[in-house]
Amino acid sequence: NRYKLLIIDELGYLPIDKEDSNLFFQLIDMRYEKKSTILTTNINFNDWDNIFYDAVVANAILDRILHHSKVITINGRSYRVKDYIKPSE
Repeated sequence: NRYKLLIIDELGYLPIDKEDSNLFFQLIDMRYEKKSTILTTNINFNDWDNIFYDAVVANAILDRILHHSKVITINGRSYRVKDYIKPSE
């Protein structure tokens, strides 16, 4: 709880097992309405059941994350591969 801002990048890149799902829930719950948290993910909220071991835990995490949040959605090609994709002629 000592950090005012926590940034978690690429959430859902790898599946999270039961124990780590519970720990992640505890982390989010401790920070809920007290500290700021920024998450980046390319996983749609409807698919968070696939990230976390338990759909109930996933929904509890989403409930806390989305309450008071600003969601920014970026559509389009990946910025990382922009230099490798040739523009259409």
